Amino acid sequence: MVINLQDTTILHNGVKMPWFGLGVFKVDEGPELVKAVKTAITHGYRSIDTAAIYANEEGVGKGIQEGLKAAGISREELFVTSKVWNTDLGYESTIAAYERSIQKLGLDYLDLYLIHWPVEGEYKEAWRTLETLYKEGKVKAIGVSNFQIHHLEDLFKDAEVKPMVNQVERHPRLTQKELQAFCQKNDIQLEAWSPLMQGELLSNEVIKEIADKHNKSVAQTILRWDLQQGVVVIPKSTKEHRIVENADIFDFELTEEEMQIIDGLNQDYRVGPDPDNFDF
Repeated sequence: MVINLQDTTILHNGVKMPWFGLGVFKVDEGPELVKAVKTAITHGYRSIDTAAIYANEEGVGKGIQEGLKAAGISREELFVTSKVWNTDLGYESTIAAYERSIQKLGLDYLDLYLIHWPVEGEYKEAWRTLETLYKEGKVKAIGVSNFQIHHLEDLFKDAEVKPMVNQVERHPRLTQKELQAFCQKNDIQLEAWSPLMQGELLSNEVIKEIADKHNKSVAQTILRWDLQQGVVVIPKSTKEHRIVENADIFDFELTEEEMQIIDGLNQDYRVGPDPDNFDF
């Protein structure tokens, strides 16, 4: 059971990944971003998730440096994730994209590097590149994002290294149970982006009723639901009180009945693109 903010899951290659982190999707470069990352680290977060396409890696890097100094911890105590974008999935272009990312972040290595989307006909070449980066020690772990079961099965045909993580849209309206079971069977850690459905679930009466029983917010209840199902979460926020509140979920536990009620909200509804039908 996950009992505190620094608790980790052990990926299939032995690397420890925090169960809980800060996401920075749609947070623009600038002081607000730097402050958010610094705030998260000083309040005990040990995982930061960004991507090349977010166009905010420099600010994230500055926030990391300020946060590490303020918290008095080393770089090795932080887990930093970035992702290679769809237009950079060739071998040389993925190498170049990785180099740009670590340069902007001001880091010597990434803890986790992901293929952002399963672009048909291109993700296998990108995966070969990620395997090279991994074997060379430039990344501690490699994985994918938005991959469905058939994408993973296709990748397995040629992969030398199996993905350690699959980061996907997941929330009570999109539980992706079959994908979760497949990932568990294959020792791939599932990670949820948009765990709060970009805020759309915060007024849900069913979850609010459960939350009230535990004197918690709807957001805290959803994040707890994820953790109790063995899913890593990276909620986004730039406000200090929300960053602190989101992580205050280690002093209660949802009952099996409550978990099933939240599961029952599933409608296979996406707020983001369909991995089988996207155009970027």
